[in-house]
Amino acid sequence: MTLTYVTGGIRSGKSEFAEQLAFSQAGRVLYVAFGVQTDQEMEKRIDIHKKRRPSDWDVLEEPNELTSVQTVYQDYDVILVDCISSWLANQCMWLTEQELKEDNKKTSLIEEVELWLKGIQENQQHVFVVSNEVGLGGVALSSLGRFFQDVLGKINQLLAAEADEAYAVFSGLPLRLK
Repeated sequence: MTLTYVTGGIRSGKSEFAEQLAFSQAGRVLYVAFGVQTDQEMEKRIDIHKKRRPSDWDVLEEPNELTSVQTVYQDYDVILVDCISSWLANQCMWLTEQELKEDNKKTSLIEEVELWLKGIQENQQHVFVVSNEVGLGGVALSSLGRFFQDVLGKINQLLAAEADEAYAVFSGLPLRLK
């Protein structure tokens, strides 16, 4: 397995850059999409991603499952996961105010990503993972926002540590970190 991690701010161009990297690889591509159409604005964002993708790429739209869908990966040479931050946001939508205060909920989400990483390490694909960078902004004002920042910050660190290559995209310009 080869893991390439691509991070950046919202609308930085990170997804498009990761798509270009995946396109440069030979073989069958699976695009794992976690975005959920919650309103018209989100529908437009999802449509932009769909229109950019090559028509021969397969798509797995699964907003909540991370580890249980890994068996699907075996039929592909390249996996593009876009994006881990959307997966985490989907998990956070159902949390109670009490769960936001519990360290064990943070831990269980981080452990799920660790389990997913272990699963992909056992395969031979080239995996590209996209995630939003949360370390450049201020501390969120709400408990949900702080929970999200804390968990995603740790997940991003795990992904970057495990990655063979890591990039940060700023204003459409990729910067190779690793």
